Amino acid sequence: MDAVTKQVRAVARLAQGMPASDGDGVKLTRVIGTPRLGDVDPFLLLDEFRSADGADYVGGFPDHPHRGFETVTIMLAGRMRHHDNKGNSGLLTAGSVQWMTAGRGIVHSEMPEQEEGLMAGFQLWVNLPAKDKMIAPRYQDIAPNDIPVVEDGGATVRVLAGKFGHVQGAVRDIVTDPLLLDVALTAGAKVFIGVPRKHSAFLYPFAGIVGVGEPVREVPRGTLAVLSEGDTIELEGLKGPSRILVAAARPLGEPVARYGPFVMSTQEELRAAFADYQAGRF
Repeated sequence: MDAVTKQVRAVARLAQGMPASDGDGVKLTRVIGTPRLGDVDPFLLLDEFRSADGADYVGGFPDHPHRGFETVTIMLAGRMRHHDNKGNSGLLTAGSVQWMTAGRGIVHSEMPEQEEGLMAGFQLWVNLPAKDKMIAPRYQDIAPNDIPVVEDGGATVRVLAGKFGHVQGAVRDIVTDPLLLDVALTAGAKVFIGVPRKHSAFLYPFAGIVGVGEPVREVPRGTLAVLSEGDTIELEGLKGPSRILVAAARPLGEPVARYGPFVMSTQEELRAAFADYQAGRF
């Protein structure tokens, strides 16, 4: 990259997650979608779930609707069975990712296929542009072995969506042109991630401590960093191994009318979503 034009992203804001519960009593940490951090356009919500106590997750997420946005489930450990009212079914295992475009409406469930042992991962909500909110629902279910992995010195990068260098991610054809990476760093290892300059971006270390930008800013496990504008994200492993979720996407800059499982552009559309769901039109 031309050193003259390179703009390294800095940490613009830090936010801590908050304890939350969803589904049938599943305990999780909500990092985006809280009073501390409402959204990072187009990212509406980020939940981290991690527990080895079956009582924290065994209730799962029984049938519930969605309309107007996309859900991304990243499994790090455990097994989750997916069903929906369109007849789709699948098993999310450790290392897999599912990108679901809810579009005009879907009713689905996500239920653990285990009663004990570690269950860990993320769910990320990504808004859809107003013109795409009523498109047909679809899934991209990606098995662990189908996710490209790039080894770069002491960095290991799983390319879930977007491009890392010349490597295209597993998830394709998403309207917000996202970048989604699972980055593991050894102590002292550095990685340089190209990203469109105008994209919104954040990172979330879920193991260890990562150094971000120039000069280096330390971001510890469990703290989300919203990044400034720029075309390069520079990360360095500090004080031992670290693992980081990195996300970027094109911001929409559109009005958001949001309530529960529906994300539309106007209150009228939101009322229509509730009416359609109650009438069984999903």
